[in-house]
Amino acid sequence: MGVIEETDVEQVTLALLDAANDKDAVVQEQVRKSILTLGNQQPDKVLSMCQDYLVKHSKLVAGHRVVVLQTIELVVKSKIDDISYPKIKSIISLASDEMTRSKEVSAEWQQAASNILVAVGNKYINDIMEEILSKFQPGVLPHFFVVQTLASLSDSNVYGMVPFLSAILGTMLPMLGMAKQDNMKWVFSSALYRFSESILEYLANLDKAPDPTVRKDTFSGEIYAAYDILFNSWLQSREPKLRLTVAEALGSMSHLMAHDKLEEQLPKLVPTVLGLYKKNPEHYIVSKSLCQVLDASVNMGSRVLETQMDSLLSALHQQVCSPMDFNNPPTIKNHNEVLRCFTILANTFPDRLMVFVLQRLENSNERNRMGSLAVLRHLINSTTSIMETKKLLILASIRQPLVDHSNKVKKRVVQVISAMAHHGYLELEGGDLLVRFIIQHCALPDTYYRPTDPEEVTNEALRSMCDNTLHLFTTTVGRLTDVLWPMLLCYLTPSQYSNATTPLCKSLILLANKKRAAQEPNFIIDFTAPGECHTLTHRGTRELMMSPMNLTHKFTPSACLCVLLLKSVSYFMVYLKFLSKTLVAIDDGQWSCQLAVEATRYLPTYNNSLEEKSFLYKCIGMTLQQCTSKELVRKQLQEVLVSARHNDATERAGVAMGIGLCASSHLDGTLTKLEEFGKSDAFKKASGIFGLLKDKNDVEVEKIKSTLILCYGYVALNAPEDQLLNRLDNDILRSISKHFNTKVKTQGYPSFQLNSLSLIQSVGLIAKAINTCVRKQGYLFSRKQELCVFPFSVIKRIALYTDTFSALHELLRNVLARDLSPDGLQSVFKHIEGWLSSRQDHERERVALFSLFCLVKNLVTFHNLGALLGRLAPRCTDPNPGVRRAAIDCIYVLLHIQLRYEGFSLDYKDDSVEGLLTVREKLNDPDHSIISKRLPQQQLNTLIFMLFEGLVDSQSNCSRASSVVLNTLLKNRGAGLQDLVPEMLEVLHNRLQVIGEEQVKVAVAQSILILATQHLQTVITTLISYPLPFDSWSCEMWTALGADSTVARQIMEMIVEKLNVIAPFVDKKEFMLKPGMTKVATSQPLAMTCALREMMMNGNTEEAVISLFPQLFSALLVRMGSSVGVQLPKDINSNSIGADRKASGKTIAVNFDVCGVAVEALRILLARAHLDAVVKVLDQDSAWDKMKDSQQHTAGVTLLSRAMAKHAGPRLPMIVESLCPSLNNIYECQRITVTAFFSENDEIRCASIMLLGNLSKFGSGEPVFKDQIHNVLVSLLLHLSDPNAQVVKVSACKYAMRVCAPVVGSEQITAMFQNHLHEEKGLHYGEFINDLIKYIVSNLGQISLLVCYWLTNVLIKCLCNIHTFPCKSFCNLFLYPTRSHF
Repeated sequence: MGVIEETDVEQVTLALLDAANDKDAVVQEQVRKSILTLGNQQPDKVLSMCQDYLVKHSKLVAGHRVVVLQTIELVVKSKIDDISYPKIKSIISLASDEMTRSKEVSAEWQQAASNILVAVGNKYINDIMEEILSKFQPGVLPHFFVVQTLASLSDSNVYGMVPFLSAILGTMLPMLGMAKQDNMKWVFSSALYRFSESILEYLANLDKAPDPTVRKDTFSGEIYAAYDILFNSWLQSREPKLRLTVAEALGSMSHLMAHDKLEEQLPKLVPTVLGLYKKNPEHYIVSKSLCQVLDASVNMGSRVLETQMDSLLSALHQQVCSPMDFNNPPTIKNHNEVLRCFTILANTFPDRLMVFVLQRLENSNERNRMGSLAVLRHLINSTTSIMETKKLLILASIRQPLVDHSNKVKKRVVQVISAMAHHGYLELEGGDLLVRFIIQHCALPDTYYRPTDPEEVTNEALRSMCDNTLHLFTTTVGRLTDVLWPMLLCYLTPSQYSNATTPLCKSLILLANKKRAAQEPNFIIDFTAPGECHTLTHRGTRELMMSPMNLTHKFTPSACLCVLLLKSVSYFMVYLKFLSKTLVAIDDGQWSCQLAVEATRYLPTYNNSLEEKSFLYKCIGMTLQQCTSKELVRKQLQEVLVSARHNDATERAGVAMGIGLCASSHLDGTLTKLEEFGKSDAFKKASGIFGLLKDKNDVEVEKIKSTLILCYGYVALNAPEDQLLNRLDNDILRSISKHFNTKVKTQGYPSFQLNSLSLIQSVGLIAKAINTCVRKQGYLFSRKQELCVFPFSVIKRIALYTDTFSALHELLRNVLARDLSPDGLQSVFKHIEGWLSSRQDHERERVALFSLFCLVKNLVTFHNLGALLGRLAPRCTDPNPGVRRAAIDCIYVLLHIQLRYEGFSLDYKDDSVEGLLTVREKLNDPDHSIISKRLPQQQLNTLIFMLFEGLVDSQSNCSRASSVVLNTLLKNRGAGLQDLVPEMLEVLHNRLQVIGEEQVKVAVAQSILILATQHLQTVITTLISYPLPFDSWSCEMWTALGADSTVARQIMEMIVEKLNVIAPFVDKKEFMLKPGMTKVATSQPLAMTCALREMMMNGNTEEAVISLFPQLFSALLVRMGSSVGVQLPKDINSNSIGADRKASGKTIAVNFDVCGVAVEALRILLARAHLDAVVKVLDQDSAWDKMKDSQQHTAGVTLLSRAMAKHAGPRLPMIVESLCPSLNNIYECQRITVTAFFSENDEIRCASIMLLGNLSKFGSGEPVFKDQIHNVLVSLLLHLSDPNAQVVKVSACKYAMRVCAPVVGSEQITAMFQNHLHEEKGLHYGEFINDLIKYIVSNLGQISLLVCYWLTNVLIKCLCNIHTFPCKSFCNLFLYPTRSHF
C-alpha cells in the first residue's frame, strides 16, 4: 500500500471513527482493521485523532467508545516502538482517565482502557506504574480496574512488574480489610493469584531477570498476611465465583509462604480445599489449587501431609472417576490436574499411593475401575523411576480388570497396557497375559447395534483400538520384538482368535521382515523345539485348516500374505488345494491321522458357525485322503456321520463333500461305511410300546437319508476314474434309489421337500463324473431313464406347490377387495399375523411376503398403523434374509400409505422413508428412528404395546429388535405418554418374568430408566405401590433405576424427604381383651426403604450414595429406630397395584421383617460407600441382629457408632448435622436411637454440641431457634458433668453454652454462662446448678415447667442405670428448688 497524504489520513480516519458505532460486529471489526492499517503508517497521527475524537465526543455511547479504545490498543501493540514518547504519555493519561472516570464498574468500557495501559506497559512499565500507583494510595480503596490492570501487567510483563510487587503488596494488605463487596474481593484475589504466578515465574528464570538477587522470602511476609484474610474470611463466601478465585489464589500463594507457616496451615488448608469440591459444581480450579498446595508441601518436605493422605486420596479418586465431557473443556482440565496431584503424591508416598490405587482396582464398579486405571496409566508414564520397583506388583494387580465385562473398562485397560509396553513391563513374567488380552480383543465380534450412550465403547471401536495397539507394539516398541516373535504365531490357530487373523498377520509380516533384514538366527521357528508353541495338532484345528501354512514344521512370513488374501475373499478351494499339497509335502501318514482325529474332535465347537463347520468337514475329508490306516478312516467317517446335525442343509452339504473327498483315496472303505450307516440304528424309528417311545421321528430319518443321497453324489464325483464305473450301478445308484422315499408327509409338506434337492444334486454330480469317465472308456448307462424320472417328478410337485401358494394369495386378495378398509385389512391380517413369530423360517418368510402383497395391491388408509408396525418392525432383524427384506418392504409401504393419509401427493418422497430402501440393502443395522419420526401420535400407544409383545418373540434377534425400537420410541416420543406410564410399567413387570434373553432384559431395564428420566414422579409413585415384599422382578425394576447416577440421586433425595415426614407406624389395639397398643408399620415408608435397598444394589449408584451419604445414613438410622418391634399390617397390600400378585399374609409374615429391611439397607449403604471396615466390625460383633432386637437395639446402635467413629471419622460432622433435628422428633423410639448413636461416642457428642453452638450464631432472635435452645438446655447441663473432658472443657459443651446464652432470653443467665463457663477454669457443678435454677425459675416463667418435665423423664431413665450417678445428682439438684417454687 502506498503512502497516504496526511489530509487523506485525517479524513479517512475520521470517517472510520464515525462508522465505528455500526451495530454489525463484522463492520466494527473491519473498522478496527482499517484504522490499524492507517496507524501502521502514521501511528502518532492516528492515535492523536482517536484521542481527540474521544475528548470532543465526551458523551459517546459506551459501545462506540469501546471500539475506539480497542483501536488505540491495536495500534499501540503493533507500533509501540515507533510511537513518540510524548504521545505515549498522553495515551497513558487518556486510558487512565477513561478507566477510572466512572466509579461504577462498566466492564467492557473500562476493560478496553485497561488493555491500552497493559499494552503500553510492555515497554514503558515505569511510566505506567507512575500513573497507576497515583490511583493506588494507602488507606483508600482503589478502583476495581486499577487492581485489575496491575494484575494484567504482572501477566504480560513479568520482569518489569515483579520489582514493584513488594511495595504493591505492602500497600494492598490494609485494603483487603476494607473490601466489603464481592467484586472487590474477587479482583484482589485475582490480583494476588497473578502476582504470585509472576513471582514464581521470575524466580524460576533468575538467569534472565534484571535483578537476580530477588528471593522468595522477599514476599513471604506480605503473602502470608494476605493468605490469612483470604483463607479465614473470603473463602467462606457464599458466592461460588469468589470462592473459586480465592482458592486459585491460595494455591499459588502457598509456594511463596514461609515453610513453617505453610506447615502450620496444612492441616486446615488441605481439608478446606477438598471441601470446595462439594460446594462448587466447577471442579477444575479446585483441583488446580490443590495441585499447587501439594506441590508446595512436597517441595518443602512437609511431614504433616502424610496425616492428610486418606482424605486426599479418597477425594482425588472420586474426581478422577468423574466422567469427562469432551464438549466441556474444564472437565478435561480437571481430570489432568487430578492426575498431576497423583504424580506429586507418588514422588513422596509411592508405597501408600500404589496400595490405594491397586486396592481400588479390585472394586468392580465401572466408574471406580476406570478412574483407577487412568491413575495407574498416568503413574506408569510420569513416574518411571519410582514405578520400577513396583512392576511385578502392578502386573499381578492388573489381572483383575482384565476380566471386567465393561468395554469402557477394557478401553482403559488397553491404554494401561500400551503404557506398560513402552516401559518394559511386557518382557516380565505375566506380560504375556497382557499381550493375550490385546489379541483377544482384536478378535471381538461386531455389536450390531447403534449405542445410545455417547460414552459407550462398541466392540468395533475397542477392536480397532486393539488392532492399532498391536501395530504400535510391532513398529514403535523395539524391545518387544523378541516378545512378540514367535508368541504371535501361537495365536493364529486357536478358534477364539480367528477374527484377529488380519492384525496378527500384519504384525507377523512386519516382525518377520525386521528379523530377516537383521539376519537374526531366530527368524526361522522350529515348532518341535521345547519351549515353542504346542504341537499344532493340539491347537485349534479348524484355524489350522484355515491357515495351512502352519502345517509345515518351518514357518515363513510370506505365508501370512496368503492367509490375508484367503481370509478376505474366502477362496475355500484354494485353501483345500494348499492343504492337500502341504499334506503331500509332509508325507507322514501317522501325523495326518492324528490331525484328522483332532479336527473331528473340534467339530461341535462350530455349531454356531455353520459355514466354517462345513469347511472343516472338507478339510477332514482332505486329510483322510493321506491317512494310511483304513480302520481309522472308517472310524472317523462313522464319527462324522453320527455327530452331524442332519437337519441343517449347510452342514449336510459339508458332510457330503468331506466324505466325497475321502473317497478319492478310500473308495471301498467309504462305500462300505455309507452302507453300514444306512442300515444302522440311526434309521431306527417309532420303537417302544405303541410307538410312544421314539428314537427318531420320520422327519429326522428323512433328513439323514437326504445326507446319504448327497454323500453318494460326491463320492461319485471324487472317485478314481478307473474304479467309478464298476461301482456305480450296484453300490451308488442302488443305494440312492433305496433312500429316496416319497411317501412320508411332514408338517403339512411332502417329504420330497427334504431330500429332492439332494437327489437332484447327486444326479448332477453323477452325470458330471460319468461324462469325464466315458471319454476315456466305453460305458453303457442302463439306468439313465430311471435317473431322469426322479427330477421330472420333483419339478412337477414343486410347480403344483407354487400354484397352490399363488391361489392362496388370490383368495385372500379377493377377501380383502370386498372390504377395502382398515378393518378389512385388519381382519385378514389377524389370521396370518401369528405366523410372523413362527419358529419355522419358511412360515415367517411366506407370511411376510403375503403381507407385502396385500399392502402393495390394496393401498388403503387405516387407523391401525401402530399395530401393523408393531408386528413387522421386529422382523427387520429376523435371521432369515427373506423375512428381513419383506418386513422392511412392508414398513416402507405402510409409511407411504400414511403419507398419503396425511395429505401428501402420490409422488411425494420423504427422505427418512426412502432411507429404508438403503437399509434394505444393508440389512444389518436398520434405522428404527424412521418409525419414530413418521408415526402419528394417536398410533403410538398401540405400537408400544405391540412391541411389548415382541420382547418375548421366539427369535432372539427379533426380541432384541423390539427392545431397540421400543427404547428409540420412548426416548423420542415418551415425554407425552405420562398417562400410560403405570400401565407400561405393569406390562414390563410381566414381561420380565418370561424374558430369557439377557440382552433384552438389559434393554427393558433401559426402558424403565428412560421412563424415569421423563416421568420420574409417576414412575416412583407407581413402583412404590407394588405389593410388598417386592418380587424379584419389581426388585430388578428398582435396581434398573440405579443405573443412572443423576436419576438415582433424585430418587434418593425424594425418598429421604418422604421418610423424614411420613409417619413410620400407627398404634393399633391388636386384641380387644388385652391391654396395650401394638405398633403397626405404614406401608409407604416401608416400600420406600425396600426401594432404596434395591437401588443401592446397583453399583452405578456409588456416586449418588457418596454425595448423599450423610442424609441417607441419617434417614436409614432413624428409620431403623422407628422399625424396632413394629409389626406388619395384615392388610399391607390393600392399596397396592397388581392385586393378582399380592402376597398372602402368611408368606409376608415368614419372609418379611420391617426392621430387617432398614438394617439391610443400612448395611448395603455402608458397603456402597466403601466403608467395608465398618461392615466387617459390625459383622464380627453381630451388631445387625442386635439392632433388630428391641431388647438389644441401643447396644447395636452403640456398636455402629463406635465403628463409624473409628473407621469413618471425617464423615461424622455431616451425619451429626443431619441427625440433630431428630433429637426433637415426636417419636420417642427415633430419639432413643439417635441419642444412643450420639451418647456412646465422645467424638460424635463433641461434634454435635459444637455444631449446636455454631448454629446458634445464625439463629439468635428467632422464636423457633429459641425454642430449640430451651429444649436442649437440659442436655447441655447434663453434659457439663460428662466423663469425657473433651466434651466438657476443651471445645464443646462450655463453648456451646456460652455461644447459646444470648438466645436463652435472660441477661442474668447470659452473664452467668459468660463468666463461669471458660475452658481453662474449673467449675463447682453443684453451686453452678443451684444458682442457675434460681435464675430459670425467676426469669423464664413457663420455660421452667418444660425443663421440669424433661428432667422428670431423664431421672426415670437414669434410675434404671447404675452408671448415671452424675445425671441423677443433677436431676435432684434441679428438681428440689423447682418443686419448692411451684
